[in-house]
Amino acid sequence: MSNSEFLSDVSDQHGVSPRRLAAALRTAESELAIVAWVSPEALTKAARIGSVTPQSQLVEICGIIDRIIPWAASAPTAYAWYRSQSLPSFGDATAEELVRQGWSNKLHAYLDRLKDGGFARFWSAMLRAIALAARREIRVNY
Repeated sequence: MSNSEFLSDVSDQHGVSPRRLAAALRTAESELAIVAWVSPEALTKAARIGSVTPQSQLVEICGIIDRIIPWAASAPTAYAWYRSQSLPSFGDATAEELVRQGWSNKLHAYLDRLKDGGFARFWSAMLRAIALAARREIRVNY
């Protein structure tokens, strides 16, 4: 994990704190359990919070959200992107789906490409798709 402000804010002596992470993302711990693909008890019972599986899942989620915050301007917006933004390069899967499928390394490589200038191409493609969808809606409404 990097030494970012976000990561320090959501961590405690045991690793990533589900309570702090939920507060930073403005969501419930039960939703974090769904996103991290662990049982709700794994994030609420003191004996299980520090175990390997929940911590590895939370660290992965935090690492990706941390990389998106500079583009999204806030942790809750980055979290919304993580959960809902379809990524054309991955067959419109979301970052959440990619992490769940074990493709975190491919997602990180994708984010590296965006950081190195692919971002403009990404948004250009998104704007074309939005314009095309708008034209279709106009035709349907007439």
